[in-house]
Amino acid sequence: MTNTSPIRPQDVLPDGVDSTMINGTIARKGTIAAFLANADILENKEATELQRQEALNIMKELAPTVIAIGLHKHVLFKNPQIEQILVEAAFLKG
Repeated sequence: MTNTSPIRPQDVLPDGVDSTMINGTIARKGTIAAFLANADILENKEATELQRQEALNIMKELAPTVIAIGLHKHVLFKNPQIEQILVEAAFLKG
């Protein structure tokens, strides 16, 4: 998504639209929020190992879309495990 004009959320996904194609990948609304919520679970000391593993698996599923959206070009995660998920997804995307 290359643009020089400022973008509002409704410019990306208007009301009533649940997904859009970004850089060849279908991106659902809520993808970034879900990725970040699962990052919180992964780092939550009160989460069980099963909850952390499920959060990690979901983050791996979401990573290609996060890459397509371009978050990785602007954000460096402090958690090396999360950063590695995105590095691997970017490498696979080519």
